[in-house]
Amino acid sequence: MAETEEKQENGSKQLFAGLSDVSISGDIPVEGEITVPMASQSQEDDFSTLDEPVRDTIMRDLKAVGQKFFHVMYPKKSNALLRDWDLWGPLVLCVSLALMLQGGYANSKDDGGPQFAEVFVIIWFGAVVITLNSKLLGGTISFFQSLCVLGYCILPLTVAMLICRLLLLASVSTTIFILRLVIVTVMFGWSTFASTAFLADSQPPNRRALAVYPIFLFYFVISWMILTFNPSSL
Repeated sequence: MAETEEKQENGSKQLFAGLSDVSISGDIPVEGEITVPMASQSQEDDFSTLDEPVRDTIMRDLKAVGQKFFHVMYPKKSNALLRDWDLWGPLVLCVSLALMLQGGYANSKDDGGPQFAEVFVIIWFGAVVITLNSKLLGGTISFFQSLCVLGYCILPLTVAMLICRLLLLASVSTTIFILRLVIVTVMFGWSTFASTAFLADSQPPNRRALAVYPIFLFYFVISWMILTFNPSSL
């Protein structure tokens, strides 16, 4: 035991023998402060909106909604609608479309309330049913992401409704009806294509047809309401 202890002491002396020659000069200052960079805190400060002016918040949200409108009008495979989802755009489009569809009943005995509620319920109930169908088929996107995409893709049909209202102000004839039919058909295809461009990839390959078919029916019903709208009939 004594021999082993002596060997360990000799080994430790040889290991730290070189440190005896190291000296710290008196000219080298050894005082100071150690600071740790707070990277996480600075990031939180950058992304915090508690102290942000209301005007900047509104402008940022409006810019985000405008970018989503752009993605719908020029559809391509992108995660913009899925990554930063919101329901402000779908709500504005739904209310605008419902108001335009019931606007022709303002001068009649009916105040147009049921027509507005009908459009509002059809759009949101249909979007919820399609979303549940997508989830049951094994879709990988969330509930609100699907509602966001389906709601924003109503934009082409809302534009079609606005154009049809302007055409109906001019005259009601067969030529105007054919023109309306062409416009609504094109916008219906645009809405269907835009929504499937964002939602199709989230479905299993062998079930995409089952997920796209309800979307087709959803926009077809809205297109049919736009095409058959005729305020002069009341």
